[in-house]
Amino acid sequence: MYTEKPLRPAQFAADTLLTRILDGTYPPGSSLPGERELAQEIGITRPTLRENLHRIAAEGWITIRHGKATTVNDYWKTGGLKLLATLARYIEYMPQGFVENLLDIRRDLIPAIAIRAVQNSPDEILEYLKSAPGPGSEASLFARYDWGLQRLMAQCSNNPIYGLILNDFSGLFQAMAVFYFGLATGRQASLAYYAGLKRAVAAQDLKEVEDQVRKAMQESLDIWLNVSSSRTNQ
Repeated sequence: MYTEKPLRPAQFAADTLLTRILDGTYPPGSSLPGERELAQEIGITRPTLRENLHRIAAEGWITIRHGKATTVNDYWKTGGLKLLATLARYIEYMPQGFVENLLDIRRDLIPAIAIRAVQNSPDEILEYLKSAPGPGSEASLFARYDWGLQRLMAQCSNNPIYGLILNDFSGLFQAMAVFYFGLATGRQASLAYYAGLKRAVAAQDLKEVEDQVRKAMQESLDIWLNVSSSRTNQ
């Protein structure tokens, strides 16, 4: 029988600390317990605790000051992409509006990536679009395909920074995608997007490529907002 492997001490320490920050046990502005007390609470050695405190401090979660208490930051103001990559693993603690803000960024980012990708490698993008899933495909297949398209466009843009940005959101996007493509409206909108994008790439019409991608990103945001609103009103 398969059993989930237990977290190593360092992983367990980081997971415990971040969960307590995100669930409000240690809210922004509060002080963490002293190292001895905190290590005992978590059940790890002080060196292991100290190592993880410095790691999450580097991401912007906390501020360590020699001789003073370690304080929890307002991490939305002090963090960076590393913090977002970590946050993506704690989907259950996402604050209200986080997903909508993320999709809003995607709406502005992906069209720029798509234009560069089609300029550099139209044949490769077109070949990928020819393998789009069918209407009856499972949500997981749509999710893998859609993420693969975004990754391919980032790769073909010849700007490695785009790939690094997408990598930071990989876990979150793919978790969201399974839910999104579980919706009939999500699948239908995406099939129309793949078909429209394929026509634009085949014609090498960069303006139409941009329009198709931006329209699809906006539509996915609208669908998500509608679903979120319906769930809130239930």
